Amino acid sequence: MEDEKIIDLYWARDEAAIHETDVKYHHYCGAIALRILENMEDAEECVNDTWLHTWNAVPPERPNILSVFLGHITRNLSIDRYRMKHAARRRSNMETVDLELADLEGRYHLDAQIEDRVIARAISDFLRQTDTFSRILFVRRYWYLESIHDLAERYNVSESKVKSNLFRTRKALRQHLLEEGVSIA
Repeated sequence: MEDEKIIDLYWARDEAAIHETDVKYHHYCGAIALRILENMEDAEECVNDTWLHTWNAVPPERPNILSVFLGHITRNLSIDRYRMKHAARRRSNMETVDLELADLEGRYHLDAQIEDRVIARAISDFLRQTDTFSRILFVRRYWYLESIHDLAERYNVSESKVKSNLFRTRKALRQHLLEEGVSIA
């Protein structure tokens, strides 16, 4: 079913919207949750919670791009669940990503800043100007939280090439944000 029709079902408060969303986006949202949580049961719970959050959010919101809307909800729920379950333990893929992004954060937490449309637009503008390979690596690493190892395998390059590319991209992004007047220190 087309996204617009699924959104119309939500607006009509038709429970078939949840079924159609699950049919079309279960694998996509499940992959996001599983990559973050590294546990199938927790990932499934987050996907189900995504459907509930979507039901409660639409209406009044009307997503422009349903997949992005669902991915955002799934990612946030998964990160919240991960942090809750691992408050005492550290050092998984997500903590590694947090450490890699620390040089962009300064004294503010990047998650809080990303909510600001101005910063999100500056990051989007930067990524549009970046070469395709660097952009794909950046998004897969920092949005989908793919490991360095998985990225290297996926693109048939060495892990050191992935790491150095991500380092250069983060450095360039930091410079871009400074030039755009975004406070990162």
